[in-house]
Order: sequence, then structure tokens, then C-alpha cells
Amino acid sequence: MHDYNYENKCKELLTPEIVSLLTTIHEYKGQQGLFMEAKPDTLAYLMNVAKIQSTDASNRIEGIHISSDRLKKIVMDKTMPKSRSEKEIAGYRDVLTTIHENYDFLPVKPSLILQLHRDIYKFSGSSIGGNYKAANNIIGEIDAEGNESVRFKSVEVWESPGSIEAICDAYEKASHSDKIDILLVIPMFILDFLCIHPFSDGNGRMSRLLTLLLLYRSNYTVGKYISIEKLINDTKETYYDKLQESSDRWHEEENDYIPFVEYMLGIIMVAYRDFVGRMMLSVTRGSSKPERIREVIKGTYGKITKTEIMERCPDISQTTVQRTLRDLQASSDIIKIGNGRYTSYIWNREDE
Repeated sequence: MHDYNYENKCKELLTPEIVSLLTTIHEYKGQQGLFMEAKPDTLAYLMNVAKIQSTDASNRIEGIHISSDRLKKIVMDKTMPKSRSEKEIAGYRDVLTTIHENYDFLPVKPSLILQLHRDIYKFSGSSIGGNYKAANNIIGEIDAEGNESVRFKSVEVWESPGSIEAICDAYEKASHSDKIDILLVIPMFILDFLCIHPFSDGNGRMSRLLTLLLLYRSNYTVGKYISIEKLINDTKETYYDKLQESSDRWHEEENDYIPFVEYMLGIIMVAYRDFVGRMMLSVTRGSSKPERIREVIKGTYGKITKTEIMERCPDISQTTVQRTLRDLQASSDIIKIGNGRYTSYIWNREDE
């Protein structure tokens, strides 16, 4: 059986880069508390947006796609799922809601992991939901020329239940230690879960749901308001690269957790940065809504879309954003790039 002693392994992770990320996350977490009661309407809006983005992004990573209109209706529980993809998205939605609303009462145990996995498939009626894999699975990849290769071979069927129990026990022990930062343990647990690959399907989605659960139980709740799954999907190639780096020689217990831990801490840091930035914009005093929109675009180095502007200013209506964009274009403060759904804007820095 693999050795899952997270307390010992954490000591090897304290590189300057990781220590810097931990420090920044802790600082942002302190700022988050200042906003939790200041703008309930803004928080509610951010939560709804994040729920849609999280459900969409986590399933997109696994190649599950539906239209934006159907996605919003399913996430908001305003329609019944029809296709297999919609049924799995509805299942993810319900598990995400369960974690958001009940994380304090969801201990990290094999029985819970099986229950959450079962609920992902509850609309599809698939027999794989809530059951460990019945056959060995190999994680493969296809290169640009169409050649298939084995990227990673997970643990054997007979070893999966015991391995999940072992990482849960190791996490529980580490979570009660005052000698290590739980933010180091969480991505290690997730990497081990993915290397065990206990299910025939749904391992990736389960890993992201478990990431949220572990973060929330440790009082890092930024994922409620900024979609961590979307941030992962936006950097999907790096995600897979770091996962592969850290899983190399995992079976020999000679793997290096640092690449994956550093990547996940970076994702968490960006989520907190975005949250604090959006909340600071929403509580700014003395600035009109057009001025706030102007500052959002000016403060963005590179392109920004109307949707991204609205995400950063959740209390400003779409009509106001559109009017302000027209005015800024007319005054040559911004430059419009592209058309239709691909339209974005960039601040005109030529005259600065």
C-alpha cells in the first residue's frame, strides 16, 4: 500500500514560490472577511455566476458541452435535463449545491465520496454512479499525429477501496495538525485521488468537487464566489502538464508534488485576487457606474469582454455597461476588437 503521510511530505514543499503563494492567499483570505456582510446583493450575484461557470467549466474539461441557454436553465433548475450530457450536468449541479450548503456536515470519508459520485449520475441512471471501478483503467493521450500512448496507469481494481480509505485517513490526521498548512495538504490529496482513479468515469469532476469541499471545510470559501473550475479550464493545458509532472513515478513513491501544488495554489490565489478586486469595485464610494467601468477597462492590460466587465461589476446593469462602452468608444478612450460574440475592448494607451 502507498504511503500517504502528508505531514512528512509537506516539509518538502516549502519552496520560496510556494511560501509566497501561501502568504498571499492568507492575506487575501483576511480581506475576504471584510466584504462578507458589506454587499449581500453583490455576493449573491457572484455566487449565481460562479455556480453556472463552475458547472459548465468542470464538465467542459471532460468534453461535456451544452448550449449556454440550456446550461443556465439546468443550473437554475428551471428545466428537466434531456440528453445524457444535460443529465450529468444536472447531477454535478446538485452535488455542487450540496457542498456549498452543507460542507460543514460532510466529513471526508469514502462513504461520502461514493455518495457524491452516485449523485453525479442520479439523473442518468448509470450503474457506475457510487461504485468503484470494476476494471483497471489506463489514462491515455493522443498526440497531434493521432498516436495513442499511456500517460498513467492507475491503481488496480482490488486496491482502489483501500487506497481511498487511506488518503481519507491521512487527510483527517493532517487536518488536525498545527505543524502544517492545510493548503499544502489539499492539492496533495487531490493528486493522490487522481492517481488512484477509483471510478470508471467522473474522476476529474469528483476531484474538483472534492477540492471545493476540502477548501470550504478549512474556511477557504472563495470558490463560492469565483469559479475555481473556470480558472482551471482556462489554464487546462498547464493543469494537465503539472498533473503529469507530479504523477510521474507516483507508483514508486518518488513523484514530486511541487508542480501540482504550486499550480493549485496559484489558482486559489487568482480566485482570491479576483474576488477582492470585484468586491472593492462594488463598494467604491464617490465613483459613478460609468467611472467604475472605465477604471475596470483601464486597469486591464490586454483585451476584456463585456461579460468580463459585468462579472467584475455585478451590481451594474447590462444596459449601463453597453451605454458606457459606446461613450468610451466615441471619445476614443477604448478600442473595439472583433464583432458579435467575439467582441472585446482594449484601453487606448497611445495618448497616455
